[in-house]
Amino acid sequence: MMEFRPDPAAYLRAHVIMALVGGIAAGLVLVALGNSDPWVGPVAALLAIGIRAAYVRSEAMGEVWHLTGTHLTGPGGRSIPRDQIVQARPFLGAVQIVTRSGDKHLIRYLPDPAAAARAIQSGPRT
Repeated sequence: MMEFRPDPAAYLRAHVIMALVGGIAAGLVLVALGNSDPWVGPVAALLAIGIRAAYVRSEAMGEVWHLTGTHLTGPGGRSIPRDQIVQARPFLGAVQIVTRSGDKHLIRYLPDPAAAARAIQSGPRT
Protein backbone atom coordinates (compact mmCIF):
# COMPACT_ATOMS: atom_id res chain seq x y z
CA MET A 1 0.00 0.00 0.00
CA MET A 2 1.18 3.51 -0.83
CA GLU A 3 0.07 6.63 0.99
CA PHE A 4 -0.23 10.19 -0.33
CA ARG A 5 -0.06 12.79 2.43
CA PRO A 6 -0.28 16.56 2.00
CA ASP A 7 3.02 18.38 2.39
CA PRO A 8 3.04 21.55 4.54
CA ALA A 9 5.63 23.19 2.25
CA ALA A 10 3.47 22.49 -0.82
CA TYR A 11 0.45 23.89 1.06
CA LEU A 12 2.32 27.08 1.90
CA ARG A 13 3.69 27.40 -1.65
CA ALA A 14 0.20 27.05 -3.16
CA HIS A 15 -1.18 29.78 -0.92
CA VAL A 16 1.74 32.13 -1.57
CA ILE A 17 1.15 31.71 -5.32
CA MET A 18 -2.60 32.34 -4.87
CA ALA A 19 -1.87 35.48 -2.83
CA LEU A 20 0.58 36.80 -5.44
CA VAL A 21 -1.70 36.14 -8.40
CA GLY A 22 -4.76 37.43 -6.54
CA GLY A 23 -2.90 40.53 -5.37
CA ILE A 24 -1.66 41.39 -8.84
CA ALA A 25 -5.12 40.84 -10.33
CA ALA A 26 -6.82 42.91 -7.63
CA GLY A 27 -4.32 45.74 -8.06
CA LEU A 28 -4.72 45.75 -11.83
CA VAL A 29 -8.52 45.82 -11.58
CA LEU A 30 -8.35 48.78 -9.22
CA VAL A 31 -5.94 50.60 -11.54
CA ALA A 32 -8.26 49.88 -14.51
CA LEU A 33 -11.19 51.25 -12.55
CA GLY A 34 -9.25 54.43 -11.79
CA ASN A 35 -9.05 53.83 -8.05
CA SER A 36 -6.64 56.24 -6.38
CA ASP A 37 -5.47 53.55 -3.92
CA PRO A 38 -4.70 50.42 -5.96
CA TRP A 39 -2.39 49.12 -3.20
CA VAL A 40 -5.50 48.07 -1.30
CA GLY A 41 -6.12 45.19 -3.74
CA PRO A 42 -2.85 43.34 -3.09
CA VAL A 43 -3.09 43.92 0.66
CA ALA A 44 -6.66 42.63 0.74
CA ALA A 45 -5.73 39.58 -1.36
CA LEU A 46 -2.81 38.80 0.94
CA LEU A 47 -5.02 39.05 4.03
CA ALA A 48 -7.85 37.01 2.49
CA ILE A 49 -5.58 34.19 1.30
CA GLY A 50 -3.66 34.24 4.58
CA ILE A 51 -6.85 33.87 6.59
CA ARG A 52 -8.05 31.09 4.29
CA ALA A 53 -4.72 29.28 4.62
CA ALA A 54 -4.88 29.40 8.41
CA TYR A 55 -8.55 28.38 8.57
CA VAL A 56 -8.37 25.43 6.13
CA ARG A 57 -4.90 24.11 7.04
CA SER A 58 -5.89 21.44 9.57
CA GLU A 59 -8.55 20.01 7.26
CA ALA A 60 -6.28 20.05 4.20
CA MET A 61 -3.40 18.40 6.07
CA GLY A 62 -5.72 15.58 7.11
CA GLU A 63 -6.63 14.55 3.54
CA VAL A 64 -4.69 11.30 3.17
CA TRP A 65 -5.13 9.03 0.15
CA HIS A 66 -4.20 5.32 0.06
CA LEU A 67 -3.30 3.32 -3.03
CA THR A 68 -3.63 -0.46 -2.97
CA GLY A 69 -3.47 -3.00 -5.75
CA THR A 70 -7.20 -2.62 -6.36
CA HIS A 71 -8.35 0.81 -5.10
CA LEU A 72 -7.44 4.41 -4.50
CA THR A 73 -9.21 5.53 -1.33
CA GLY A 74 -9.43 9.03 0.01
CA PRO A 75 -11.14 11.33 2.47
CA GLY A 76 -14.89 11.36 2.81
CA GLY A 77 -15.20 7.66 2.03
CA ARG A 78 -14.07 8.05 -1.58
CA SER A 79 -13.04 4.74 -3.11
CA ILE A 80 -12.01 4.47 -6.73
CA PRO A 81 -11.30 1.06 -8.28
CA ARG A 82 -7.93 1.27 -10.04
CA ASP A 83 -9.36 -0.27 -13.21
CA GLN A 84 -11.74 2.72 -13.39
CA ILE A 85 -8.93 5.29 -13.39
CA VAL A 86 -8.40 6.56 -16.92
CA GLN A 87 -5.94 9.31 -16.15
CA ALA A 88 -3.81 10.57 -13.29
CA ARG A 89 -1.99 13.74 -14.16
CA PRO A 90 -0.06 16.39 -12.25
CA PHE A 91 -2.03 19.62 -12.03
CA LEU A 92 -0.16 22.48 -10.36
CA GLY A 93 0.69 21.07 -6.91
CA ALA A 94 -1.85 18.27 -7.08
CA VAL A 95 -2.80 15.14 -9.00
CA GLN A 96 -6.06 15.08 -10.91
CA ILE A 97 -7.70 11.66 -11.15
CA VAL A 98 -10.21 11.07 -13.97
CA THR A 99 -12.38 7.96 -13.97
CA ARG A 100 -14.11 6.12 -16.83
CA SER A 101 -17.43 7.69 -15.79
CA GLY A 102 -15.88 11.17 -15.96
CA ASP A 103 -15.64 11.77 -12.22
CA LYS A 104 -12.69 13.91 -11.21
CA HIS A 105 -10.82 13.86 -7.92
CA LEU A 106 -7.94 16.00 -6.71
CA ILE A 107 -5.14 14.84 -4.43
CA ARG A 108 -3.85 18.20 -3.23
CA TYR A 109 -0.64 19.65 -1.78
CA LEU A 110 1.73 16.83 -2.71
CA PRO A 111 5.50 17.26 -2.52
CA ASP A 112 5.98 15.48 -5.89
CA PRO A 113 2.74 15.34 -7.91
CA ALA A 114 4.43 13.83 -10.97
CA ALA A 115 5.75 10.87 -8.97
CA ALA A 116 2.33 10.33 -7.37
CA ALA A 117 0.63 10.38 -10.79
CA ARG A 118 3.13 7.82 -12.11
CA ALA A 119 2.54 5.57 -9.09
CA ILE A 120 -1.24 5.71 -9.55
CA GLN A 121 -1.02 4.97 -13.28
CA SER A 122 1.49 2.13 -12.92
CA GLY A 123 1.45 -1.09 -11.00
CA PRO A 124 -1.05 -3.92 -10.75
CA ARG A 125 -4.71 -3.23 -11.27
CA THR A 126 -6.19 -6.48 -10.09
